[in-house]
Amino acid sequence: MKKLVHVLLLFGLITSGVYAQESFVHDLKIQGNKKLKTSFIKSISKIKPSTILDSTTIENDILRLKRLPSVSHAYYQVFLSEDNQYNVFYNIEENFTLIPSANVYTTDNDEFAYRLGLYEFNVFGRNITFGGFYQKDIYDSYALNFRAPYLFSNKLGLALNLQDLSTQEPVFFDNTSSNYKYNNKSAEILGLYEFNFSNRLELGLNYFVEDYQYKFGATNPNVPRELNVHKWLVKGIYEYNKLDYFYQYVSGFRSQFNFQYVTSTNDALPDFFIGWNDFFIFKRIGEKGNWANRLRLGLSTNDETPFAPFSVDNNLNVRGVGNTIDRGTGVIVLNTEYRQTLYEKDWFVLQGNAFIDAGTWRNPGGDFADFSKKNNVKVYPGLGLRFIHKKIYNAIFRIDYGYGITKDATKGFVFGIGQYF
Repeated sequence: MKKLVHVLLLFGLITSGVYAQESFVHDLKIQGNKKLKTSFIKSISKIKPSTILDSTTIENDILRLKRLPSVSHAYYQVFLSEDNQYNVFYNIEENFTLIPSANVYTTDNDEFAYRLGLYEFNVFGRNITFGGFYQKDIYDSYALNFRAPYLFSNKLGLALNLQDLSTQEPVFFDNTSSNYKYNNKSAEILGLYEFNFSNRLELGLNYFVEDYQYKFGATNPNVPRELNVHKWLVKGIYEYNKLDYFYQYVSGFRSQFNFQYVTSTNDALPDFFIGWNDFFIFKRIGEKGNWANRLRLGLSTNDETPFAPFSVDNNLNVRGVGNTIDRGTGVIVLNTEYRQTLYEKDWFVLQGNAFIDAGTWRNPGGDFADFSKKNNVKVYPGLGLRFIHKKIYNAIFRIDYGYGITKDATKGFVFGIGQYF
């Protein structure tokens, strides 16, 4: 530790201009990595041999490495080589990256659903993700996902997604509802581009087929009992990311904007757009506390349709509320929670959290006044636990219990892998 402090002090003197001439990098050396390829780390790092020794560039490289699924922690050292040149060492602590995933939820309405998956987050040692999941939510569902953000260069990548998703979905109309078997088969391709350390863009195309089959509940002559529609979706995602990670702790700001335009072949499901922005703010509180916040603001085309795109759902936005209990054409959701490390030893962390999930929706065909209507507002405080393995990527087993305090509220458990947001 003392050696590292001395090195950092020396580095500070170098970068502050104590030496009259500029200092250069003699070599970049990678230590501690086993599965993650050294060539890959060097390809995405901005520090290169013969470049100027710059502390800001090195710090950004380290932050980029800590965001990789295969890296649990990273730090650097700088040593004098010769003739005012320096060797830079990036020290890597790797994660285990072949990870099962699981999400389970229940409510007091006896709802039960789960999703089980398996993903490798470091295929070929190059930060490539490949895997899939099986879901049981009354009906069976499947998906395969491939994501390689640095497939073609240190800026350009590709993602492919295949999905066959079936659920029982409520459809709301005339102050009542019915239940449909909903199936979505889709194929998606996305181009991934990283402008710089903090800004990235995804653009792509999705072809999918939606199938609605009436099961039970209210009926209306204007609401079809069967519907099979082929659609095209154009998608764009822009992200600004200034998050910093230290094992289970997160600090900083992140914003992610999603926009989609969907064109349909059936007048019952007209063309529409949907856009939303997620704002994340994380703050360290003392040595063992972490305050986490997510605000989602979203709008879509305001058609008066029972198939509105924004849903109120356990696994998406409000813990304990149930499985797709309502839909809307606009959404405001705030999730805030305080995470406290209760116990930590070696690789294991036990973390407790207290949260409030609150949201409101605009009714299909309604106006912005809908956001303030009591029937649309959901507020669910709750408590949870996190069981964390520090050396396995996203190895956070999550248990939350949400208890509604607004009109017609429910309560229930939500289980999953990874933090809720």
